[in-house]
Amino acid sequence: MHLLMDHDTQTQQKLSLTGSVALGTGVMIGAGIFALVGQVAELAGGWVPWAFLAGAVVVAFSSYSYIRYSATNPSSGGIAMLLKAAYGPGVLAGSFSLFMYVSMILAESLLGRTFASYLLRPFGLQGSEVWVAVLAVVAIVAAALVNLVGNRWVERSATVTAALKIVGIAVLAIAGILAAGVSSLGRLFSAADRTPPEAGWLGFLAGTTLCILAYKGFTTITNQGADLQQPERNIGRSIMISLALCTVLYLLITVAVTGSLTVPQIVEARDYALAEAAEPMFGAWGVTLTVAIAVVATLSGLIASLFSVSKLYDMLRDMGQAPGLPGQEGHQSLYITAGLAIVMAAFFDLGQIASLGAILYLAMDIAIHLGILRHLKDDVGAKPWIPWVAIALDVTVLVPFVLLKSQSDPFTLVITAVVALVIVVAQWFTVRHRSDEDARQGEHEQH
Repeated sequence: MHLLMDHDTQTQQKLSLTGSVALGTGVMIGAGIFALVGQVAELAGGWVPWAFLAGAVVVAFSSYSYIRYSATNPSSGGIAMLLKAAYGPGVLAGSFSLFMYVSMILAESLLGRTFASYLLRPFGLQGSEVWVAVLAVVAIVAAALVNLVGNRWVERSATVTAALKIVGIAVLAIAGILAAGVSSLGRLFSAADRTPPEAGWLGFLAGTTLCILAYKGFTTITNQGADLQQPERNIGRSIMISLALCTVLYLLITVAVTGSLTVPQIVEARDYALAEAAEPMFGAWGVTLTVAIAVVATLSGLIASLFSVSKLYDMLRDMGQAPGLPGQEGHQSLYITAGLAIVMAAFFDLGQIASLGAILYLAMDIAIHLGILRHLKDDVGAKPWIPWVAIALDVTVLVPFVLLKSQSDPFTLVITAVVALVIVVAQWFTVRHRSDEDARQGEHEQH
């Protein structure tokens, strides 16, 4: 009887499907929708809503590999454990795990700069590189301090802030569509009033690459396996519900924005497009509401992201795939994560951060699907055609993005290549050092 009561208590303490959806959606709705609309418009023109819809399709296929592995092996390890299972504890698994880690840090710097851009919008200082960088750093430091003093607060506040973000964006989107006329929804199915991308389909596919960043937060749901009720069923359900909910919200908000502003106006206000779109529709109060929602979304996203990404670094360090600082462990992973996010937020703009994050994430995503196909498909019961489609879709959007960036922003591609090379080389040295230590330990035990 006592064991039965303990089991019931543990089940009640575990995360419900609703709680999982709230947490997953809360991570997904962050800087992506607030900062990326203008970046996407620069590539996809007036086809922005369709680019977000195409991004949802790509991510829906991608999610299959994560769902199959996490449902079969529910744990808090998520992606790092999947890569280790697929490739072994070597250079490949460590490099692609660090690709994911760095893409998450880039997402944090994106959150910091988005927070700054929106907070400065009412004062007309949103274009100030100095103030945007300063406030981005302040936001990351504040989020790190919150993590230092209260992990419980981080976990408990996630559901509340997720609800605020979802309701706030839904209100903005619905109000915007009502202001433009309900008939504006018909523009989703017509290209008549939409400005086509300058680069045609290449531009549209490249814009879709950035839209994927607005959905990639679904991967954090795979880390909930150990804390979720019936994870074998609920991980997949939670991911699909979160993706569907975010897709609807993103479509509504992008229809409202493209109905309020022309493409050149969206591009000009690319770092704070939602606030810019609110002004002609609702006046000053609309801008204030948008800024308030953006501040809550980005700050809460920063706090939650630093919490989860620091845990990922702890796991990589424990697996021998990431270095630690000298001295006691303590909050090392938080200091490393926040420090890297501060550097990136201070020295890179939103476009560079988004581009770097998208390329690293998609490279890691392709590695996940190849790992499932080559090594794990039988273990996790995966249907091979779905990961193959996911790989094809990833390549279809990534190649045009790299081609266009090579013409418009080659510096960012060089930085991306340098970051990737540094990660791979560092992993090679780390794995070699670990192998040497294991060999010495073996010799010592023999003697």
